[in-house]
Amino acid sequence: MHGAEDGGSAITFGPVGRVLIFASKAGAMIGGTIFVALVAMSIVSIGGRKLFSAPVPGDVELLQLFAAIGASTFFAWCHLVGGDVKVDFFTQRLRPWVVHLLDAAGSFLVGAFGALIAWRTAAGALTVRSSGEETMILGLPQWWGPALMVPGFVLLGLAGFYMATRHVRAAMVAADARRRPAPVVDDVADGEDAP
Repeated sequence: MHGAEDGGSAITFGPVGRVLIFASKAGAMIGGTIFVALVAMSIVSIGGRKLFSAPVPGDVELLQLFAAIGASTFFAWCHLVGGDVKVDFFTQRLRPWVVHLLDAAGSFLVGAFGALIAWRTAAGALTVRSSGEETMILGLPQWWGPALMVPGFVLLGLAGFYMATRHVRAAMVAADARRRPAPVVDDVADGEDAP
């Protein structure tokens, strides 16, 4: 499904990749919906504040809480579809298999980063939960925000590790294609019989 030509050979997704694509796309759609709702709430709150001196109570708390949750949902989808920012100025002249190996290393680092952030965010959420902290105006438990960010970071870790394996496989295919001899081409023009 990837469709993008990375270093001369396409990255294709297997069954696990398709599940990751589905989950990350669903997560990104949920994140987009969260941001649309936050924009609508902000418009209502600002309009209410200016026109009626009645803003949405706790609007800043809700914005802080849900913007972080929404943002965490986009990373995995972005990585799976190759939407990461890449500076390929230095690699554009390298052989495709080398580019795939570099991309595999980068994807592995993305996976490790996602796993690390998921772990530390979950640990932070448990710490905040045990302290019983709440938001000032609405009294919402503050651990909800970090806890709801963890699935997005777990997906990012899985996406990074999965893409690392796909890039290694693409590097092996590109290196193998390089070693194969070129097909022999006859000097006979198309459509003409040889003498």
